[in-house]
Amino acid sequence: MGEATPAEVRLGDVRLRNRLVTSSSLLGYGVADRGLVPYGMSPISRFVPLHRFGAVTTRTLTVQPRDGHFTNRTDWPLRGLPDLLRRYGTVLRGTDGGWINAFGWCNVGIEAYLRDYYPRTRDQNTIISIGGFSAQEFVTLVDAVNATVPAGEIAAVEFNVSCPNVEHDFESILDGVLRDAVGRSRHPVILKLAPDRDYVSHARRAAAAGVAALTAINTVRALRLDPATGQPWLDNRYGGLSGRAVKPIGLRVVSELRESGVTLPIIATGGIRSYDDCREYFWAGADAVSLGSATWLASYPGYALSPLRGLQIRALLRRIERYTPPAARFGEVRAQPVADYRS
Repeated sequence: MGEATPAEVRLGDVRLRNRLVTSSSLLGYGVADRGLVPYGMSPISRFVPLHRFGAVTTRTLTVQPRDGHFTNRTDWPLRGLPDLLRRYGTVLRGTDGGWINAFGWCNVGIEAYLRDYYPRTRDQNTIISIGGFSAQEFVTLVDAVNATVPAGEIAAVEFNVSCPNVEHDFESILDGVLRDAVGRSRHPVILKLAPDRDYVSHARRAAAAGVAALTAINTVRALRLDPATGQPWLDNRYGGLSGRAVKPIGLRVVSELRESGVTLPIIATGGIRSYDDCREYFWAGADAVSLGSATWLASYPGYALSPLRGLQIRALLRRIERYTPPAARFGEVRAQPVADYRS
């Protein structure tokens, strides 16, 4: 892969343009679809240079297209707006200090992404998020990325083996995924950790399998009920809680990982909007930080203030681009890969 340039940040084998990345799903596939609504893309992203981020993480992609609990339709006419908003109301709701969602890995599938979206995002540094229900599905996804994306052309492949709103026992497949899929990847692998599981054990198993870095944390499994009827807010009943409310949980997980002796680089996410949020995560032990729903779903009436929010994100980008963490804490950890990413 060659040596990182001075403008780049090296987290083990993961090469970032700086220490600020975007979280999975919030910006769709890194490029907007045509139509009434830029599906999967926050309107704020139209006013932010995505190529300036350390990396842009895609929506989690599966072997086959999935509607999940939502829909993959992107060609919504104006008359379809009420139906679209109704659908959103069943899978995404604002709650105290954050958001709860149950999209359920709604995505176009790995083949369509690699064909229709990836070629349009070559100016971005990309982390491709993948998810499956078996070790074999992760192998298939890794092979698809290997076949299309040359080694060194993306930052990493992120393994989502922890989604809280997909009804699956990921614990039962984790060891198989690590054993069978990590070593096949021509790209560095990041493992996304759940705060509801034994994340310290998962991190240690990931390190032993040759994973290059960790994402901490995935959303927190949560529930909200209508106080008048007792009915769940979301069609899936349970969803993933994100936003400002989970920041203390994210900080705790990062800190506990470091206290337990985990040395893999950590990309931290959970409630980050400001430079102070980033610094808290750096002090807790993170090597990079990721902007998720607290940023991209910022609730402004009709998103009329999106250009202003875009300016705030640009200012944050500039500060992170200039940020240099103490060498003794950050930047020295290197994962020991089992795959030759140049092959």
